Amino acid sequence: MSDAPLKKDDFAGVIKAAKAAMNNGGFSKAQEKIQTILREEPEHRDGLYILAVCQRYQNEADNARASLEVLTNAYPAYGRAYQELGHIEFAANNHIQAAQAYQKAVSLNPALPGAWRRLVDLGETLNDLKLNQYAHANFNYFNNLPREILSATSAMHERNLAVAEKTCRHYLKHNPKHVEAMRLFAKLGIEHGQLDEAEFVLESAISFEPDHLLARLDYVNILYKRQNYKKSHTEAKLLASKQVENSVFAISYANQCAAIGRFEEALEIFNEQAQKDPSNANLFLSQGHAFKTIGNVDAAVGAYRNAYKARTDLGDAYWSLANLKTYRFVDTEISTMKLAEKHTSTSLDDRAHLCFALGKSYEDEKEFEQAFQYYERGNGLRTQQFPYSADAMSKVMSLQKQIFTKDFIGTKKDFGCDDNSLIFIVGLPRAGSTLLEQILASHSDVDGAMEFHNIATYAQGFNGRLFQGDEPRYPKILQDTPADKILELGKRYLDDTSIHRKTGTYLIDKMPNNFRHIGLINLIFPEAKIIDARRHPMACCFSGFKQLFSSGQEFTYGLENIGRYYRDYVGLMDHWDDVLEGKILRVQYEDVVDDLETQVRRILDFCNLPFEKSCVDFYKTKRDVRTPSSEQVRQPIYRSGLDQWRNFEPWLGPLKKSLGPEILKRYPLDG
Repeated sequence: MSDAPLKKDDFAGVIKAAKAAMNNGGFSKAQEKIQTILREEPEHRDGLYILAVCQRYQNEADNARASLEVLTNAYPAYGRAYQELGHIEFAANNHIQAAQAYQKAVSLNPALPGAWRRLVDLGETLNDLKLNQYAHANFNYFNNLPREILSATSAMHERNLAVAEKTCRHYLKHNPKHVEAMRLFAKLGIEHGQLDEAEFVLESAISFEPDHLLARLDYVNILYKRQNYKKSHTEAKLLASKQVENSVFAISYANQCAAIGRFEEALEIFNEQAQKDPSNANLFLSQGHAFKTIGNVDAAVGAYRNAYKARTDLGDAYWSLANLKTYRFVDTEISTMKLAEKHTSTSLDDRAHLCFALGKSYEDEKEFEQAFQYYERGNGLRTQQFPYSADAMSKVMSLQKQIFTKDFIGTKKDFGCDDNSLIFIVGLPRAGSTLLEQILASHSDVDGAMEFHNIATYAQGFNGRLFQGDEPRYPKILQDTPADKILELGKRYLDDTSIHRKTGTYLIDKMPNNFRHIGLINLIFPEAKIIDARRHPMACCFSGFKQLFSSGQEFTYGLENIGRYYRDYVGLMDHWDDVLEGKILRVQYEDVVDDLETQVRRILDFCNLPFEKSCVDFYKTKRDVRTPSSEQVRQPIYRSGLDQWRNFEPWLGPLKKSLGPEILKRYPLDG
């Protein structure tokens, strides 16, 4: 037998052979084969999983547990690993531990009928009626799915999206009206940012089966994601009327009420549902978010506390408290967070939230090294959840420069809508865009709304579904896009955002990442005003690093990545300044802090708006604010936040290196 190292190209063949041996009861033989992979790659996911299965079948429970510990440390979101741990504990009659492992498994990958079946038994054994009923319903659902759709669902949750989509497409080709397959296909579309397609698929599904309530719930959710709040509210109200006692549907309707600003109705529903089920932690979270948005901080604090009382390891509850920026944790809360963050049963998502909350807590106490350690750990966990390629992002920005030349823009000068009512505020998150929005929204002729996803959705629509290695179609595809298509996008944008208009002539879209699509914005709305909110790179990047974003800002989860992103951002903005001369106003955050009125007048002049003192007194303006800076913009300007990054300077070497000498020359550290 050769002792030559096994090549990675041979891994798939070895795994196939090992599985064949297992199917024939040859677990020892399968284990020998898998060891050839693990000698070359000790943390190989499938290799470790097969090894653990072989060890369990050979009654080597302790060895199997050890293998699974390595596996779950390397791949904390791999549901099958926890299912296998559940099998081991179940066989050992460790019923509580088995139930915990199975529940963790299905929380990561619900398409595991074997885990659900065991949870049915364990619910009965542990005299847990709620667990028994919940597991029974899920077992029946997943066990009755077509084999292909079950397999595709599992592949999706294991992040093997290409396999999931291929399997789902093949099934739908032969079963085009299968609603569960359509629901899965829509979820895969959402994973790829194809929100329009997902909406169409779900709209078709409920036309085929109008009484399929889960499909209707999915439809409400996709409308919400697309920020089509008027329609999502209508659909959620219809869904709630079909089962008036269904708490999920009632809470969904309340969330849609909050989305369109009907907070009184939303909070009334949240209160009713909380009385019915005080153990629903996520309900209290939604309640807290609603209170925060309308500026009732005390009520938000109470709701967030109720959330973590309902589930002590709910990281989002603690982070939501920290994210108020004004809340200070007490010792018992800090102890609870630290214990939960270390516990093996705490999910990856909860651990990340807990780390960011702990980082904020230690920063408030001026224990900066401890704070940085938690911020760094939280960012590392977030990276495991949301992989990010700095090279791919650099390429995306480079393509904008290649396509949107002066000549190209000149050939499209007659494209788009003649609407001049839009103000786009772009830049990096934590650069002061919410402050600029609050200043402008304090003007009697301007409506501030939120961060709209529309422009990014249009860009993603041009790209279509891209898998790893695929070449982007956007923005090159715009070279051949006809004028009527661009005009259609403009009309659609105006229609979709109309619900957010109140009394003002102007409407603000403050999605920071729109700086990557300024060429497209100019194509659709050549008369739009574009403001670039900029902040010193060290302050901006570190502020982003310590902020846990819900989605869309994966570049912030690492000092090197965020530094490079800032560098690419500056480079792309330099390009837009060149090819769209005079169309973009740059507002430096530090200048706003140093001389507020001068900058307010400058911004209003750019937008062709008369000066109003209310814009200087922006903090007195009563309006809903949905971003992390909500409480900060309800206070007067203060200087204390300008140099907070210096408290962490001993650990920011990687950020300085990533930003590079050119950026730091433009923005000196002692400037």
